[in-house]
Amino acid sequence: MREEQDCKTCDCENNRKKIDTEAIKMHIRGILQALGDDPDREGVKETPERVARMYEEVFEGMCYSNQEIAEMFRKNFVQRSAEDSRDLVLVKDIEIFSYCEHHMALMYDMKVSVAYIPNGKVIGLSKIARIADMAAKRLQLQERIGSDIAEIMAEVTGSDSIAVKIEGCHSCMTARGIKKTAAKTLTTTFTGRFKTDASLQMRVMMQ
Repeated sequence: MREEQDCKTCDCENNRKKIDTEAIKMHIRGILQALGDDPDREGVKETPERVARMYEEVFEGMCYSNQEIAEMFRKNFVQRSAEDSRDLVLVKDIEIFSYCEHHMALMYDMKVSVAYIPNGKVIGLSKIARIADMAAKRLQLQERIGSDIAEIMAEVTGSDSIAVKIEGCHSCMTARGIKKTAAKTLTTTFTGRFKTDASLQMRVMMQ
């Protein structure tokens, strides 16, 4: 069984989408020229390669679908008794960052709370943070980060009751345009019992 799981992981790695770093380098060089800079001057001649490496890291999540991310963590289940499965599991203050798909601007100071009602099994707590991190490493909208995390968590845990709360700052609003540096955005995603049970919603929102 372990060998089968390892093979599936290898297949996922071998078949996953790749970020085209060569294309990124070419286009970043073009952007430098379009800005009126000399892409061959000392300070920026290695910038295209640096940006390509950075994008490969910060956009890693774009190489995987939500289903593929779920597959990475599916094997970490621990069976629980019905008695243990009555209450929620909540991890709060997970720090993430992402990039807005509208301006490719940084979304920062982001904190995520993820909760779910176990359905006979749980996932290791660190895996919840890893799921949030991977979902954020894409060109994103804050609202979609929440729905992506909820979708992956549902797939991994088998629970239909997931809650995700995200608060964060958007540099497309704080560093440009209206430049409201203190503005923060709060988004929530509720599924299952969290949609209809106000007391469960309150437990998440008070975190």
